[in-house]
Amino acid sequence: MANQVKIRRGADIKLQGEAEKVKSDAPLPSSFALKPTDFQGLIPKMCVKQGDTVKAGDPIFYDKTNEHVKFTSPVSGEVAEIVRGEKRRILEVRIIPDSTQDYAAFDVSNLDSAEGVKKILMASGYWGFLRQRPYDIIADPTQTPKAIFISAFDSAPLAPDYDFLLHGQKNAFQAGLDAISKLTKGKVHLTTRGRSSADEVFTEASGVEKNTITGPHPAGNVGIQIHHIDPINKGDIVWTINAQAVAMIGRFIKTGKVDFSKIIALAGSEVEKPRYLHTWVGASMKSIVDGQVNEGDNRVISGNVLSGIQVEENGYLGFHDDLVTVIPEGRDPQFLGWIAPNLRKLSFSRAYMSWLMPSKEFRLNTNMNGEDRAFVVTGQYERVFPMDIYPVFLLKAIMTKDVEKMEVLGIYEVAPEDMALCEFGCTSKMEVQRILREGLDLAREELG
Repeated sequence: MANQVKIRRGADIKLQGEAEKVKSDAPLPSSFALKPTDFQGLIPKMCVKQGDTVKAGDPIFYDKTNEHVKFTSPVSGEVAEIVRGEKRRILEVRIIPDSTQDYAAFDVSNLDSAEGVKKILMASGYWGFLRQRPYDIIADPTQTPKAIFISAFDSAPLAPDYDFLLHGQKNAFQAGLDAISKLTKGKVHLTTRGRSSADEVFTEASGVEKNTITGPHPAGNVGIQIHHIDPINKGDIVWTINAQAVAMIGRFIKTGKVDFSKIIALAGSEVEKPRYLHTWVGASMKSIVDGQVNEGDNRVISGNVLSGIQVEENGYLGFHDDLVTVIPEGRDPQFLGWIAPNLRKLSFSRAYMSWLMPSKEFRLNTNMNGEDRAFVVTGQYERVFPMDIYPVFLLKAIMTKDVEKMEVLGIYEVAPEDMALCEFGCTSKMEVQRILREGLDLAREELG
């Protein structure tokens, strides 16, 4: 074992509705969507127009800064609609699937070099799974990373269990690792949770440096693992990829067939039977949640409750997401607000009695329990942020657009998800992740 890391700062948020270790099939979605907004740093250029027919694996749009990086259809069918926002920004490309699927052909025989792997991943649409630090953007294929990091577990609330999710996919996972390892001259780091036995898909993986990390959330975040194992300095580039995405790439390499099917966890207190579902990248959310949730005013989230994206009734599963969470909305006023003693609320401070019940699972809603306030130094961020960075001072440097201070204070190392707990526990109710995302975009523009 190359590195054994233990972190103490952080917090595990225990919520009702964890997915049962049961797999079933979600209904075939009536539509799919590919969303450029799922890829930070992407400027999309369309390859198709409304009414075109496409095969699974045909390009839908490509990256304007690198026309070889294509984003392909997960299914064969008809391009039903190109949804645009302000200034004609492309938000979604919706596709109605055929009853019988047709697949684009790819030659996967020339994968002995980094260039061969890059070429096939960029052409087939799988390149979108690779992310780059700093800036948490889609990986730049013209660069060579010093290392690639894969987290074999997720510590976020109600997160899927990757040991269960990827059980039985050892060959596909190894094939994906073999291909990905050619993209760097450095190490491929695979990090599992300490003090627990990982599935053989991870323990028997070869060609990687195996690490463990022990501690509360955000221990499962790949950014925390990078910080403690091989930190990013100025000029460094590190790529990251989701564990299930590695297996998806492996399946593609072994067969030459584009297969964007995946397993997700459907979880949350408002789900009648939380469990794991077979579905597809970009599937309509209706196919996942219809008939599965309790009646009432609920919020559907693609991802986890800390860093996921709210999805409307006609929305779609995010490209990178392996979790759909359903929790109650918090629109109802509360008598006496935070002053009233309450055993059903969770707080990182001792404002409520929840600190006396560390194992209790909560049914939390979306209420912020407070209004916007002055941004004050309380020490709350530092208790849940396990990096050697001053988070409050970094955020204030971003808010004042002081790029030099942002660089000195560690903007290269962080991504919004790494500071999601700070936002959850913030007394000042600051939109920490939004501020950090704006800071990353500014730093990328100014610092390169």
